[in-house]
Amino acid sequence: MIFLSASIPTPGKEKYFETADALAIHAAVRAVTQVVLPNNQLIWGGHPAITTMIRHTIGRMEVEVQDQLTLYQSDYFKTIFPRENIFFKQLITVPETPDKKISITNMRHKMIEQYPFKAAVFIGGMKGVEKEYEIFCKAHPHALLLPVASTGAAARIIYDTLPAPADKRLMEDYEYNSLFQSLLQEYL
Repeated sequence: MIFLSASIPTPGKEKYFETADALAIHAAVRAVTQVVLPNNQLIWGGHPAITTMIRHTIGRMEVEVQDQLTLYQSDYFKTIFPRENIFFKQLITVPETPDKKISITNMRHKMIEQYPFKAAVFIGGMKGVEKEYEIFCKAHPHALLLPVASTGAAARIIYDTLPAPADKRLMEDYEYNSLFQSLLQEYL
C-alpha cells in the first residue's frame, strides 16, 4: 500500500505558492498513479485537483484499477465534493464535525493510521501535506518517505527538513515515471 499526499498551492499561500511547480505536480501525480497501479493499492485524501488528475490518469490506462484505489473525503465537504468522486468505487467518507479543522484532522488520522503502508509520496502541497507527513511518520516510522522536492511547496520543505539526507533524485529528477519505478521498486 502506498499513501499519496498532494495538492496544488494557491495564490495567497506564498510560503508554498512561490516554489510550487504546477506542471511538475501534475506530472508527478500522473506518474505515481501509473507506477503504483495496477499492482498495488494507492490511497489519498480527496483534494479536488489531485482527485481529478488521478481520475484522468486512470481513464487512460488500459487495465482495470478501480480495486486498487481508495479515496478519502471528510463529510464536512459533502456539498462540494468533486464530481469525479462518483467514479471511484472505494470512496470512504469520514463523519464531519461542526469544526472544519477537526473534520479534516479526523479524516487524515483515519486514512493514515488504518493501513499498513509501505511508503508515502508527498507532492507539492501546502500545510495539509505537512500535517499528513507528521501523522504518517508517527504512524509508520519504518515506511519509505518520498517528498518530491522538485514539485516545490510543502514537499520541498519536507525534503529540506528530513533528519537523514534524502535521495537527490527527489530534487533533481523530473522523469517521474522512472524515478518512482526506481525508488518504489521493492515496495510494489
